[in-house]
Amino acid sequence: MMMKPIYITGLGNISPQKTWDNSHFLEEVEFGETNYLRCKDPNYKEYIAGDMVRRMSRIIKMGIAAGKICLTDSDCTMPDAIITGTGLGCIEDTEKFLTNMIRNNEEFLTPTSFIQSTHNTVSSQIALLLKCHNYNFTYVHRGFSFESALLDSIIRLGSGESKTVLLGSTDEMTPNTLAILQRLGQYKRKAVRTQHLLKDQSRGAIAGEGAAFFLVSSTPGSKNYARIDALDTFYKPDPESIPLRITEFLKRSGKTIDDVSMVLMGINGDPANDKVYDDVTNRLFSEKPLGWFKHLCGEYQTASSFGLWLASMILINNRVPETVLLKGIKTSELNSILIYNHYRNLNHSLMLVSSV
Repeated sequence: MMMKPIYITGLGNISPQKTWDNSHFLEEVEFGETNYLRCKDPNYKEYIAGDMVRRMSRIIKMGIAAGKICLTDSDCTMPDAIITGTGLGCIEDTEKFLTNMIRNNEEFLTPTSFIQSTHNTVSSQIALLLKCHNYNFTYVHRGFSFESALLDSIIRLGSGESKTVLLGSTDEMTPNTLAILQRLGQYKRKAVRTQHLLKDQSRGAIAGEGAAFFLVSSTPGSKNYARIDALDTFYKPDPESIPLRITEFLKRSGKTIDDVSMVLMGINGDPANDKVYDDVTNRLFSEKPLGWFKHLCGEYQTASSFGLWLASMILINNRVPETVLLKGIKTSELNSILIYNHYRNLNHSLMLVSSV
């Protein structure tokens, strides 16, 4: 879509890597042998009162902490809107409520798990803690959940309805959900070494989770990580049409492939999934530096938010970590990054991010 550029002036990211401290950028990357990348938890009592922490599920703590880190990073005390996206919502609390309902024969149920299982719990809790009565919305659009939240942010900032938006995404994985999705072939059954993920040809991706928040603004701030120039989404495309779609997306933004410093792709280790990226790379990006990110965060419905965080950190630090660069040489001029992600070859998205 055509849009006015918006600026990322703050970041907060809770992920399977130690990403909550923005003064460090993947100096220490943790690899291992697993089929599920679980988030690294900071000391949540630094962001949430101790009595509240004990009553919160993990995804709520992750989301609140990431949101608070983002607001502190941007020196913003009250955003004009809070907009989030989630694929599965608070699945742990949902499972707790359903399990208790079955065990107790639908009697004597406590409401806490039910109340905290709603998909907008994270954005609501952030608003309650901030005493923020402004626009608050959560999108649950499967693989487009984060992109839908980003699109809403772009529209509000472009129309002048908001000057600052706390934009975020949250998704968690539980043992029950992982087992179900493994049976469906979505995730790998056996553990693999994440640093050698692409050498494993077994079916499925490696599971992940995360909470990433961005303070986005219609104007540059005192600190600018990156500028979002364009966004596009498309559903179940014909494989032959994807390169043309990408080329037209860049053309609408006034750029060509030559203007892009590097391409970040959502390669996740599933051979069927990654074939889409291989075809596009061979036809469009054979000469471009290529990066990936899902060996760091895993695959989940809002994993593209981790990709946006990574692109923002690359641009402000003018550095591509060794573990991110998949193909090509490091470039000394990092001006713009194209993020191409798809979720199960259904939900495809493009984001063009530039340095400020």
